[in-house]
Amino acid sequence: MTTKSDYSVLFVCLGNICRSPLAEAVFHSKARQAGLSVSVDSAGIINYHAGKRPDPRTLEVGQSNGYSFENSYARQVEATDFTRFDHIFAMDKNNLEALKALQPKGSHAQLQLFLPLIQDCHKTEVPDPYYGGVQGFRQILQLIEQASDALVELIKRTSSVK
Repeated sequence: MTTKSDYSVLFVCLGNICRSPLAEAVFHSKARQAGLSVSVDSAGIINYHAGKRPDPRTLEVGQSNGYSFENSYARQVEATDFTRFDHIFAMDKNNLEALKALQPKGSHAQLQLFLPLIQDCHKTEVPDPYYGGVQGFRQILQLIEQASDALVELIKRTSSVK
């Protein structure tokens, strides 16, 4: 009973196969557990992986921790995303700058980095684990879970039904 149903979040990384689909799956699960009604999606700055499933290491780490990737396929950010979503969270500063360059004039989406939602976190960016092993995916899962918890709390505080 605590949300407006049209609150929407888009997570963005470079190719939409590692960080952003993991953030989508984690946040979707945590929001549902909290009883929030939100729309969640993910996209990439580039279209190199468009139509592909998340990286196997993303799937392994996410699914082994109870997160679902049932309808997760990579896609590129579109101009309509800037009016369709309330908040667009970039995984790193380069993605944030690319989003700012793509954002159409007059769109309402708020663009920001994801990790600064975590209080007392000294990192501002979710590291890209693509060129490393599965351990890097485990590390970003912890960061994404913390930021997702913080986002759930923020939505609960700001979107409560009066």
